[in-house]
Amino acid sequence: MKLPKIFKSILTAGLAVAMAVGVAGCGTNSDQSENFLNIATGGTAGTYYPIGGAIAEIVNKDVQGVNASAQSTGASVANINMLQDGQVEMAIVQNDITYYAVNGLNMFDGKKVENLRGVASLYPETCQFVTLVDSGIMSIADLKGKRVAVGAAGSGVEANVKQILQAYGLTYDDIEEQFLSFAEGANALKNGTVDVACVTAGYPTASIQDVASQRKIRLIPLDEEKITALTIDYPFYTRTVIPGGIYQGFENEVPAVSVMAILVATDKMDDKTGYNVTKAIFSNTDKLVAAHSAAKSIEKKTALAGMGFIKMNDGAEKFLKEQ
Repeated sequence: MKLPKIFKSILTAGLAVAMAVGVAGCGTNSDQSENFLNIATGGTAGTYYPIGGAIAEIVNKDVQGVNASAQSTGASVANINMLQDGQVEMAIVQNDITYYAVNGLNMFDGKKVENLRGVASLYPETCQFVTLVDSGIMSIADLKGKRVAVGAAGSGVEANVKQILQAYGLTYDDIEEQFLSFAEGANALKNGTVDVACVTAGYPTASIQDVASQRKIRLIPLDEEKITALTIDYPFYTRTVIPGGIYQGFENEVPAVSVMAILVATDKMDDKTGYNVTKAIFSNTDKLVAAHSAAKSIEKKTALAGMGFIKMNDGAEKFLKEQ
């Protein structure tokens, strides 16, 4: 049976609309998938987790078409492995661990990671050695024979501890090392099952604050000559002074060393997304500070510090170099 011309026109138009809707629907799903931004952070007791969460909130609010979320992880080493494997799209990591990954050194020996791209340098992370006042431990040299929480096995914290011990002529043969996260190390210190807990994080660090709220603590200072040696041997270290009063009941200034917390992605992040995400972050630093006081150091003028060894995302670099 022949259909009148008007019915044929209506039918053709209807099919065209249906096909357009179908194509648009497929395009939307694809865009959502391509613009999902999972951010690897660190343990919930550290600094990466709250700052990463704030970054995700900022991106969701200010960057159209990007759906961001932050997840708790094992921090720097785990984050780089997750980036390489495509499990996440962006991560907060220590610059020293990133240096090892890019150059195939230390825990990345023979496993050079070539797809990393820099987004921005964030803030200094300070190597903090925490003990209780009644332990009698006054120096890193006093750690010989002591029970020390050195961070999770293979973590950035553990690498820092090994390097600082080495500066004092010590190795794991001289201590009783325990591989514990920030939170686990803090609990062990409170419970008396370790003598020292080691943390590399922006100060004040939640896990140390927790200990200081219940026990009288001491931060162990580094000797000036050891700091000088560390900054020469490992150019990613910088000298830092932890101010007195940062932690409850401890008023002394403490000489220490720091690495930089940096934000990295992979070569899969396009330049437009890199530009927009970086712009959003540095346009909302007040929201980062509200998440953690370590973010007070996050500034556009220092956002390329400690990034000279890694290829940047072109969009992120473009924003950071704009006046």
